[in-house]
Amino acid sequence: MGEFWPVPDALAYLAGRWRVSRTVRDLASGAEGEFAGTTAFGALEGGGLLHHESGTFTWHGVTRPAERTLRFLPGPDGTADVRFADGRPFHDLDLRPGRHLADHPCAADLYRGEFTVRDADHWHTVWRVRGPAKDLVLRTDYARER
Repeated sequence: MGEFWPVPDALAYLAGRWRVSRTVRDLASGAEGEFAGTTAFGALEGGGLLHHESGTFTWHGVTRPAERTLRFLPGPDGTADVRFADGRPFHDLDLRPGRHLADHPCAADLYRGEFTVRDADHWHTVWRVRGPAKDLVLRTDYARER
């Protein structure tokens, strides 16, 4: 088995519940935080998946509830079109080679994401955020709940 695990259909692979562990590092200040929780990819009316992440985020020693919602819509040939909850475009997602790079400009900052599938039950993302407002690295590990 190689470093990447090809996924012919991103939505079929992601469907279900995943344990999430994320570290957030502010490269400008050196501050570090972490998120722990779950992500559920459930059926979205009209096709695709509704991604709902919930858990706790600890930053500067303070732990708070945190959540976010995204829409993963069907793309061509097993890919996905990822959108924010309000429908605005976020990024594309092509897991067919087992690894995908995506960019998302946000105001003057640029989010560059790397998605890596390890096997049937584990995938990983690294978002590098650079710009005048942010200088961050977000690393997330996902493990399928059985």
